[in-house]
Amino acid sequence: MDIRQLRHFLALADTLNFHRAAERLHMAQPPLSASIRRLEAQLGVELFSRNRRGTELTAAGVAAVDDARRAVFHAEQFARTAQAAARGESGVLRVGFVGSATYALMPRVLPRFRARYPGVQLQLGESTTARIVAMVESGDVDVGLVRFPLGRAGRVRVFPAERDVFMAALSVDHPLARRRRVALADLAQEPFVMYGADAVPGLHAAALLACQQAGFVPDVHQEAVQVQTLISLVESGMGVALVPSVAARHTTRAVAFRPLSGPGAQTAIGIAIALPPQGQTSAAQRFLESVLEGVSGTVSEGDLPG
Repeated sequence: MDIRQLRHFLALADTLNFHRAAERLHMAQPPLSASIRRLEAQLGVELFSRNRRGTELTAAGVAAVDDARRAVFHAEQFARTAQAAARGESGVLRVGFVGSATYALMPRVLPRFRARYPGVQLQLGESTTARIVAMVESGDVDVGLVRFPLGRAGRVRVFPAERDVFMAALSVDHPLARRRRVALADLAQEPFVMYGADAVPGLHAAALLACQQAGFVPDVHQEAVQVQTLISLVESGMGVALVPSVAARHTTRAVAFRPLSGPGAQTAIGIAIALPPQGQTSAAQRFLESVLEGVSGTVSEGDLPG
């Protein structure tokens, strides 16, 4: 028995006329009759009685109609689900993200993606770039929103989605906070709050590179993992910090964010989408397209700074 035979059975059950059923199915009458005979032989029961009054459902046929409809519905639903998943329009998409992706990138991308692909269930998990890259490589998540430069060689494929530069984060009573711009070299004697080298190697390396280009090595008094934590430590008077400019959108009255000038000011940082080294799910491909919409140009990890 197959779904085609059940469709034949239902068409005949609805019309009780071989000719009209064949027309509905866009087939000739003899193949329909043969299909019904094979179905009855496979089941070992008669589903229709043929007499001078025409074709009628037997008791067995009447009892089987509802189950046949459900079987056809579920078979068609199975096909729709599988096809939608293959197109990236349904299923589950596991996304790892760094905290700073919530400033601008995720609010821009997620509403658009959910509106276009309501059948895709998003499973979101926050972590560090290093951990997310490892999870993408191992298949524990389908896609990652990570900070670049990565800070270590990885097997993931990386597509920059949000390009950024550092800003200086200063307590509002710091003398340099009165300036509209701060030369990075002017921070040379300041205590720094810095990204942890092990937990956030990419931002750590980028911040050190920026400082070195400005002619100094920062005096690190405290390390942290999340950008928001660095800002909180600046607010607490622990020192100054270099933070992505996008973080300044979520301002606090106790912290001043100032654009940088001079050497090191244009050190490239940003957020990128990380995909497995070989291939990705269709849903991940749809997500990549949503993330990169409006982004001019993408590069591979080998082209990234750092």
